Amino acid sequence: MMNWRTTVQDLVEDSPLRWVIFTRHVWLPVILATLLAIGIGIGGGWLLAEVGIIPVAALVIGLGYFAWILQNIEIAYLGVIGVVTLLPFASLPIDIGFTPTFLDMALGGLFFVWVLPYALGEERSFLAAPVGGPVFAFALFAIVSFVAGLSHGALTSYLIRHFAEVLLSIALFYLIVNTVRDVGRLRRLMRWLVLCATAASALGIALYVAPDELAIRALSALGRLGYPTGAGVLRYIRDDPSLMQRATSTSVDPNVLGSLLNMATVMVVPQLFAKRPFLPRLLLIPCLGVLGLGLGLTISRSAMVGMAMGVFALAIVRYRKLLPWFILTAILVLLLPWTQGYVAHFIEGIQGEDLSTQMRMGEYKDAFILIRRYPFLGVGFAGAPDLDIYIGVASTYLIIAEQMGLIGLAAFLVVAGVLFVGFWRHRHAATARPDLEPLWYGIHAALLGGLISGIFDHYFFSLDFHHSVTLFWFIFGLAAAATEIASPSSSTSPSEHVPELG
Repeated sequence: MMNWRTTVQDLVEDSPLRWVIFTRHVWLPVILATLLAIGIGIGGGWLLAEVGIIPVAALVIGLGYFAWILQNIEIAYLGVIGVVTLLPFASLPIDIGFTPTFLDMALGGLFFVWVLPYALGEERSFLAAPVGGPVFAFALFAIVSFVAGLSHGALTSYLIRHFAEVLLSIALFYLIVNTVRDVGRLRRLMRWLVLCATAASALGIALYVAPDELAIRALSALGRLGYPTGAGVLRYIRDDPSLMQRATSTSVDPNVLGSLLNMATVMVVPQLFAKRPFLPRLLLIPCLGVLGLGLGLTISRSAMVGMAMGVFALAIVRYRKLLPWFILTAILVLLLPWTQGYVAHFIEGIQGEDLSTQMRMGEYKDAFILIRRYPFLGVGFAGAPDLDIYIGVASTYLIIAEQMGLIGLAAFLVVAGVLFVGFWRHRHAATARPDLEPLWYGIHAALLGGLISGIFDHYFFSLDFHHSVTLFWFIFGLAAAATEIASPSSSTSPSEHVPELG
């Protein structure tokens, strides 16, 4: 852990401030502390009068949080996880040329704590991991496409900010592989992610079963944080109140919530077979039930298919005992009377009979037209150059091809391919470690579930869903970090300058 007193002494070594801090005259620090307290009191009173108690309270909490994460990077990680899962669209009720989001500040704090030891010269090692090169190439292609696309689109503050957020989320990969160097930290981060996702699912279930008026009031209360308000906060199939309601929790969109619960559910399943699961078994099974129920209530077909494929992959590759349970669950879903509405909804989607599926097929057709016209670098992120085409399709892969061309899509597929090649090469080493095995298989299967659901949803690469992009690269980074931990040639000890939680 970083010796902060020594750091302070070094920082003020040649400064008059050193004499003030370490002086023998006890009265001097007391006087200065008193003057500082008076200044804070006057400044605080002025702020209360000018902007009100809520912004001032938020500022105080933010400063306290910042001081805390300086002592412990895992608190910064927890802040990011908490925002992504529980308040993904929250923003500060202030305007400083743009409206800062909670996620912007949480990520900013996390990156600051990571970069600080490098700035102080206390950390010099940097791990890129085998997949680090392809990730960098993918980010570089995104920048090239972004710049090229400005020839037919306006460069707005909205575009600059949200594209920068996407790049920041991709850079999260490098932060994770350099700070998650041991099984203990990997275990704690996965535990926090599952617990926060379970809380999001529980909230979604509670709002789903609550009377509509109460649910609308509860969700509209988030309006001060930039959330939508009014009756539209409740979501239904095809936005038709006569059809089934869909759970959203605080994720606004049921498919966004579904993408979170998809990966969290898959992540939990291997823990059922762990000798020492990351949660007590009495808590693990209820968490899995809450995650599964919340996922079902989103009625997100893409997320449920991704979850099913992730669990199926676990059953085939490692946990064969899952197969009978997998088959039994599928039979119950097909036969139980209260699941027939969900089954009918799935069948309509497969047959292309419902309106949402037909609209999605239309989007795919239009996307292929755009990609045929601009196959190499795509059209960028600013907008489509032709009036008869548009950027927007419910598929991560097609949206990448639209914006970055087939070169960008190929780069993304290489990134995913290199990661899973590493998974396959090191699977025996990971399986030989009982402490790592369930974490290893869980995080890779969760990523696989997300990649499969991405065939039918675009949230993992969208300027409008920064938290979903962050979630994807967070899971991706943890999977890469797990590979490094499992690799016999890699050092798995945490950096001495990275403080741990607990």
